[in-house]
Amino acid sequence: MSRTSQTVFTGANTGLPPSYEMVKEEHEVAMLGGAPHSSAPASSTVITIHSETSVPDHVVWSLFNALFMNFCCLGFVAYAYSVKSRDRKMVGDMTGAQSYASTAKCLNIFALIFSLLLFIVFIALYVTGSVILFHAISQKMQDRGSY
Repeated sequence: MSRTSQTVFTGANTGLPPSYEMVKEEHEVAMLGGAPHSSAPASSTVITIHSETSVPDHVVWSLFNALFMNFCCLGFVAYAYSVKSRDRKMVGDMTGAQSYASTAKCLNIFALIFSLLLFIVFIALYVTGSVILFHAISQKMQDRGSY
């Protein structure tokens, strides 16, 4: 009487070791002298455990934009949406939190871009105004010197 043992890896697809009960059951089947008599194929059950997903609410960025880069009150509105996102996250509504966070992110981007463009335009106007004023003063000094 020859004994053959077959090793069945139930956790091979998941990367986890098989449980103690499953190994014990397979050992008992091997000791009895064969496979179970059922003709149905072996089925496996997959349990998906969702990990706690982190939804960024952009509160710090919104607060910065509300205080320093508040172009047309976009920073303040972004802060309001960030607070709504944080409230939805505390309640457990991740879909609502993601929606509010996405809106806050877009408003923060627009507030930042428009405020930086406005800052660059003011610098350009200041520089060109200074250059024109310098040329006007130097022209005036040359005109006085020619009398």
